[in-house]
Amino acid sequence: MPDLLIELFSEEIPARMQGRAADDLKRLVTDGLVDAGLAYASAGAFATPRRLVLTVEELPARSPDTREERKGPRADAPERAITGFLRATGLSRDQLETRSTKKGDVLFAVVEKPGRPAAEIVAEVLETTIRNFPWPRSMRWGSGALRWVRPLHSLLCILSDDGGAEVVPLEIDGIRSGDTTRGHRFMAPETFAVTSFADYRENLARARVVLDAAERAERIRHDAANLAFARGLEVVEDRGLLAEVAGLVEWPVVLMGDIAAEFLSLPPEVLQTSMRTHQKFFSVRNAKTGRIEKFVTVANIETPDQGATILAGNRKVLAARLSDARFFWENDLRVAREEQMRPWIAALENVTFHNRLGSQGERIARLRDLAHALTPFTGADSELAATAAAVAKADLASGMVYEFPELQGIMGRYYAEAAGLPPEAAAACEEHYAPLGPADRVPRAPVSVSVALADKLDMLTGFWAIGEKPTGSKDPFALRRAALGVIRILLENDLRLPLRQAFAATPHKADADDLLAFFHDRLKVWLKERNIRHDVIDAVLAMPGNDDLTLLVRRAEALTAFLATEEGANLIQGFRRANNILRQAEERDGVEYSFGPDPKFAETDAEKELFAALDAAGPRIERAMHGEDFTAAMAEMARLRAPIDTFFEAVQINTDNAVVRRNRLNLLNRIREICLGVADLSRIGG
Repeated sequence: MPDLLIELFSEEIPARMQGRAADDLKRLVTDGLVDAGLAYASAGAFATPRRLVLTVEELPARSPDTREERKGPRADAPERAITGFLRATGLSRDQLETRSTKKGDVLFAVVEKPGRPAAEIVAEVLETTIRNFPWPRSMRWGSGALRWVRPLHSLLCILSDDGGAEVVPLEIDGIRSGDTTRGHRFMAPETFAVTSFADYRENLARARVVLDAAERAERIRHDAANLAFARGLEVVEDRGLLAEVAGLVEWPVVLMGDIAAEFLSLPPEVLQTSMRTHQKFFSVRNAKTGRIEKFVTVANIETPDQGATILAGNRKVLAARLSDARFFWENDLRVAREEQMRPWIAALENVTFHNRLGSQGERIARLRDLAHALTPFTGADSELAATAAAVAKADLASGMVYEFPELQGIMGRYYAEAAGLPPEAAAACEEHYAPLGPADRVPRAPVSVSVALADKLDMLTGFWAIGEKPTGSKDPFALRRAALGVIRILLENDLRLPLRQAFAATPHKADADDLLAFFHDRLKVWLKERNIRHDVIDAVLAMPGNDDLTLLVRRAEALTAFLATEEGANLIQGFRRANNILRQAEERDGVEYSFGPDPKFAETDAEKELFAALDAAGPRIERAMHGEDFTAAMAEMARLRAPIDTFFEAVQINTDNAVVRRNRLNLLNRIREICLGVADLSRIGG
């Protein structure tokens, strides 16, 4: 069975598009082959800056013959119906078969299609793929109509087996398929022929092209780490930059350069951001001091001087970039030290946060008041929290953050320190944005927690008040992330904050019930990821105090542990049985059995034992719930399992004696009330 090799060779493909393009090539071609009847054993796709490659193993030499029967109209149907059927099948009237059925004589078409050679199918599928390739952006060049991300130069397409390789004949806008390709643009530009994927990959390596992006990335990581280690340094990990740089080169050559001494005093985050953004350089850090001292660049060529000329040019360009960064840094430090950031705070009065939510200056005033109001719940010093909130956004007006927006917060910490503010306030300037994602750490210091909660709650209540809520996949203001941030901050710091009270502390007129439901939805996702069942979540959400997320989670965890025990599972069955009998009786009788049962009407030992068990457990469960000792409450409930089981085994509820029946139904109601006092067990599934 032959193997297929495709290479689409072009000018440089943007690094950010390569991975998706390789996946699209694999998906479109393999789906097309399968739809045409060509199954395959395996497929792999690769991308370099100048080529997309697909290998498909063990294709059949041709597609199978097919025979399809299609039922048509009755033989005596109107001519129009028969003509339409003929048109759909591509047959003539004399090629149809007439068969007797229960509904009379019916026309049938038998359509037989012979299989086709694999090469013919591959050519059709590949042309369709190329002409309809889903590039985010594409271009035309020359006088042709073909669109590609960059000018497409050549097309390699071969089917190979033990007998050799054959070119799949194909021509697209003057580009004819062949069995040749080229190596590295500078070090091995000559063309060469290939006979299989193994031959192709081996020859590319000799021609200074590493086909696999993961292999290129690993080479870069390994060589950079070794260069740094040899100098007692370490490379700052940056997976995103590593993936991007691996898409910029076909033959990675890792070089380490020096940063001019006058720039080493810049904050490491400034150096790293400037080098990453403008030069695609990796930062090399002194682990002892935390300073960035060198950089790593990745060239696409080996040079006789081992990269000295490349590094000299890079240092020159880097010096120009870092000179700008140093200017911003020094000027910003002056504003922070001499004017305590007041000009920036004043400037934010004229910066719009949202046209319906006021300026950044107005928002800062709200954050200050809200952070102050939250301190009884966070344990922070109220004046210190208000001070931190008042300067937390000041760096947005600084020169450095204007140049590098991703440094917001980080620079705020440096500038707050330079202004002589307390360390807690400086830390809050950076930490109040956290967490920025599910893997990001939450703030822990009380002042930082206060400002972080204020920042997110003001966002949520504000946008809720003006009707700008997330819809479907659209969340332009990252409100889902903000809500999850509040959830994580509260839970991971074990904080008790009634959200309704927090919403009311903002000036925004948000629908508290609707916003709380939004938080509950986010909490459900968070809890499900921690293997807490949806019905358990629903059971605790139905309880009072459901705006206290920490309380909710404690209840959910205790209920989850309880249900995992034999006593818990059996008690749920007993509760469900009691609830079902009681509900049916109330519906049938048209009354509510919610009056206290009287033990003097108990006729059996099982009834008396259940009365005693409920009398003993009820107060203990109530005390445990009041003290929020949910584990103890569940343990008390577990003790009810045996007397409830015995009661149902020994007692007939619907007895002929109306007084006894009513008393027993009221007893079932007491079981229900005690159980529902812990969680809404009616929401627990079977």
